[in-house]
Amino acid sequence: MSSLPSGRPTKAATYDKRPRRSHRRTRWARLRARMRLSRTGWAAFGFSLFALLGFALAITLVVFSRRKGPGEGQHFVLDVPAGLTPRETAHLLAEEGVVESEQLMAFYLGLSAPGEIAPGAHILLGGSTPSEIADVLTRNPARKGVKVVIPEGFNRFAIADRLESLGVVSRQSFLAASADPLLLEELEVPSPPGRGPASAEGFLFPATYELKLDTPAKEVVTRLVREANQRWKRVASDNGAAIDKLAERFGWGPAEIITFASMIEKEAGVDDERPVIASVFYNRLTSADFNPKLFQSDPTSAYGCLEAPDEAPSCAGFSGKITGAMNRDRRNRYSTYVNEGLPPGPIANPGERSVAAALAPANTRFFYFVASGNGRHTFSETLADHNRAMKK
Repeated sequence: MSSLPSGRPTKAATYDKRPRRSHRRTRWARLRARMRLSRTGWAAFGFSLFALLGFALAITLVVFSRRKGPGEGQHFVLDVPAGLTPRETAHLLAEEGVVESEQLMAFYLGLSAPGEIAPGAHILLGGSTPSEIADVLTRNPARKGVKVVIPEGFNRFAIADRLESLGVVSRQSFLAASADPLLLEELEVPSPPGRGPASAEGFLFPATYELKLDTPAKEVVTRLVREANQRWKRVASDNGAAIDKLAERFGWGPAEIITFASMIEKEAGVDDERPVIASVFYNRLTSADFNPKLFQSDPTSAYGCLEAPDEAPSCAGFSGKITGAMNRDRRNRYSTYVNEGLPPGPIANPGERSVAAALAPANTRFFYFVASGNGRHTFSETLADHNRAMKK
């Protein structure tokens, strides 16, 4: 057996190599451990970053949802097709100028109202927060409500304007629903014999209502008509004999009585004059000394220019002021200066006091009246006295 110069056997050389191989394996194991630690660290970092971004987005959406949008003091009508996605809805809102950020609104709707956006026409108030807009678009039962005061004597056009200004329903939608033949039939709105009602005019009861923002027009009309029906039942139960008398004498039913009451409502300024004004109209209708049988009520002509503005040339440019030409225009179906008897339908929505006056007029011999100020009138028995009162 050969030896190294030191005299040690060659077996020792083989022994010296083993620690070096073990050392290389240890270094590789440590490297792999560090790599595993690095991957875990990167995963933890990524998760933390993702969580931080999600938290930041959540905070941004919360702040965004509570911030008032543009267009305060305005109202917008948004027609939402069926099946519109949150992103497409946000695009419509941005186009109308209702929201500041289309992207954030899309995110917000996607999280708060996925698949729940109600199709159809929506009315939105400018300055609403995204949260309020989402409540409206989904018709959330918890959405805001408003108090709506409908004064006695308001016609359906004035009611439509008020409802739109308060964000309850658009003017166009309300007018369409209040003239929908199927809805009128469903609600049993009275009409003269032989024809259906032209609209729910006269049966949209004037009162104070609590209504939700962006309520479907059909629901609003139904609410007002049902209130009118309830009030009519109460009046009818207390005045059955008077109603029977009008039916026997003139052939009037609920439609004609409400039409008559609407004329009283538009002419009266104070309560104690309602029965007196009713007596004037009855006297003109029944007296042999007053021919032809013309009520000669200015508000009827004005309503004709609202209901059918294209029929009568005198209605061109009508802005609310009644003119002699409007009264004399035979193409104005509602003018009681040229058409005998009642107008085709109610000209406003009367309150219970005017209905009561129609059923229980005062006993007078007056044929004329003219405004004398402060809502009051001067009543006259003769045309000469009436002309003198007009000069005053």
